This record gives sequence, C-alpha cells and structure tokens, in this order.
Amino acid sequence: MNTSRYSRALQGALIGIAITGLVTVARADIKDYEFQLVDQTVKKGDAIISVRLIHKPDGKPVPGAVIFSTRLDMAPDGMQEMATKIAPMPSTEPGVYKFKATVSMAGGWQLSLGAKVQGETGTVENKLVLKATP
Repeated sequence: MNTSRYSRALQGALIGIAITGLVTVARADIKDYEFQLVDQTVKKGDAIISVRLIHKPDGKPVPGAVIFSTRLDMAPDGMQEMATKIAPMPSTEPGVYKFKATVSMAGGWQLSLGAKVQGETGTVENKLVLKATP
C-alpha cells in the first residue's frame, strides 16, 4: 500500500511536470515591434512629431513602452552633427508617442528611438526619416 501511494504521487508529479512543459508563454520577439511615423512631414520651426509603436504580426498599437533614447538630426542630408533637442509630450492615443522639437532647417531629418516594451527582453530601435518643409 505504501508503495502504491508513492507511485501515484510520482505519477501525479510527472504529469504536472509534463503539462507545465507543454505550456509555453507566447512571447513575441523584440523584432516584432517597430516605430512608424504618423506624419512623414513636419513644418520647419517648432514641430510636433508623432510616432506609433506597433506589434507587426497583428498591427496593434503598443502602449506603455518606455522610450529611453531619442535623437533628431539631419543624417539623411549628410549632416549628422546638425542635431536638435527633442522632448517627450503627452499623448491621448494608445501606442502613439509624441515629441516636441525645434526643426531649424527644411530637409531630411532622422528620428532615432530606443525603447523597452513591457514584458519583452531587448530593445526596440528604429531610425525614421521625415521631411521638414519651409
């Protein structure tokens, strides 16, 4: 009888381990996320730049990301040293992140972003090119 009880306990433990092994967390790869510009152009001067963070497989917006790295420069026009300050702004739309910047010249500007997505390992990094018009 005693061995029967241990046998059943062992069977139960093995079944539990097997079931646990079959259950995997459906985690996305960090490469499944990307920033996209809401508008491809901005006016020269004080500009509001909006970007959307999406989960590429389903196209859904991703709210709550922590953007820890931002840079706005004129790399597309060969002037990487021509950078400007960029500041985060509040947004009311889930998955949309807004920034305020002083765009001093018309031309091509590159917005570089680095962010952490909740529940994911790694960093989402994108370089987005926008056009400043006079």
